[in-house]
Order: sequence, then C-alpha cells, then structure tokens
Amino acid sequence: QVQLEESGGGLVQAGGSLRLSCAASGRFFSGYGMAWFRQAPGTEREFVASVSRSATVTYYADSVKGRFTISRDNAKNTLYLQMNSLKPEDTAVYLCARSKSIWGTAVVSEYDYWGQGTQVTVSS
Repeated sequence: QVQLEESGGGLVQAGGSLRLSCAASGRFFSGYGMAWFRQAPGTEREFVASVSRSATVTYYADSVKGRFTISRDNAKNTLYLQMNSLKPEDTAVYLCARSKSIWGTAVVSEYDYWGQGTQVTVSS
C-alpha cells in the first residue's frame, strides 16, 4: 500500500512563495511518475505539474508554467512543488498523486494513489 502525505501549505500574500512537500511510503516510489493536482471548492480537480520517475521530464499546466517547479528526491521518497509569484487564483487544496506509469500525465484517471491534500490560500 502506498501512502502519500502533503505538507507546507498556508496563507501567503499575492506574489509570495510556498514550498509543498509530499512524503511517500511504500515500495517502488522511484519507479513511478508523480504529480501535483489542485482543487478549489466546487471545481473539478486540476492538473498542476508532473515529473517522470527519473526526474528527467517535467510537465506543467499553462497556468503555472514559469512560476512553479516540481522536483523529487527519490532517496528521501519525497516530491516537492516550489510555488513562486503566487496569485489569488492559485488558492486551492493541493494534492500529490502517483502515476500508474513511469510518466506523469495531466489525466486524473492515470493516477492510482492520492494524498489528502494541503491548503494553499493566497490573499490579494
């Protein structure tokens, strides 16, 4: 069983930064792509960013490209999301997820394990 636990969320002013972490337990963390999604109240879950198993390939939603950076430390079984230049529209619960493959995609159904999420609130 894979367990994922996010941390690092909080309240920040527009233009500020946060670094989210996702700690993973279970075997074969390094063998799968990982991703961050986010979900605001009353909305569908939205893809944010993904990283391949070897961290050589990353993919970002257009809305966060140039502002967010996804990374992973396989030795520590941890996924990260560095968020800079935050905007009020970034406010959401951020969730990490494990892909069913070595890649990360933008499709929710391609992920088999999810964390509970961490709240990010950006004030204007």
